[in-house]
Amino acid sequence: MRTTHGRSFTHDIVQRLGQEIVCGVYGAQNPFPIEAELCKRLGVSRSVLREAVKMLTTKGLLNARPRQGTWVEPESNWNLLDPDVLRWFLERKFSPTLLLEFTQVRLAIEPMAASMAARLATDEAKASIIAGLDRMKAAERGEDDPLESDIAFHVAILRASGNRFLAQMRDLIDVALRTSIRLTNRRKGARLASVSDHQRVTDAILAGDAEGASRAMRDLVLEALTLIEKEAAAVGPTA
Repeated sequence: MRTTHGRSFTHDIVQRLGQEIVCGVYGAQNPFPIEAELCKRLGVSRSVLREAVKMLTTKGLLNARPRQGTWVEPESNWNLLDPDVLRWFLERKFSPTLLLEFTQVRLAIEPMAASMAARLATDEAKASIIAGLDRMKAAERGEDDPLESDIAFHVAILRASGNRFLAQMRDLIDVALRTSIRLTNRRKGARLASVSDHQRVTDAILAGDAEGASRAMRDLVLEALTLIEKEAAAVGPTA
């Protein structure tokens, strides 16, 4: 049985190799090393390395076949809906274009989630949304973390939708918000996530106003999208 430490160690190897692949350390011009070489460099057993390679394969970064070795897949095959891959991509070289594309996905998803939350949220789910908003109010007073409270609010709405697929988007929203909030803060000169905007979303959900909740969330995400579009235009096309 693998220990918690073993799982953590494998995770560390996945993070290290994943970042190296996305940053271009390995690729068409620099093939992925053979197993023995990697084991020696990383100081890991073959079983740990093979598990890490298997995990990177499921993320679309690697492909491995018996007697053919292991190679890096082209970027077009990478799973950008995997939170790790998206984070590595955004950290590799900040890309407003990539963030713009993901914010467009948020625009398609989060208003729907808010609408569904207005119709379907349980009392417990509503309490989580209120708690997220209360954390944001506390953050304005310097009593909580602005970024973490904002993320908690959006994740609470995804869960409140009652849709398991939307709820699974929580990690992606987390990654995207961590990057987009830093960018929009720089563009706007202040924290984008105003309590009043989020209060409107909350009020509509609590009132069971599905159309109002969708509209309020759409306005909230659109503000971020507009600022990111300006950043993307200023920087120009990026990978």
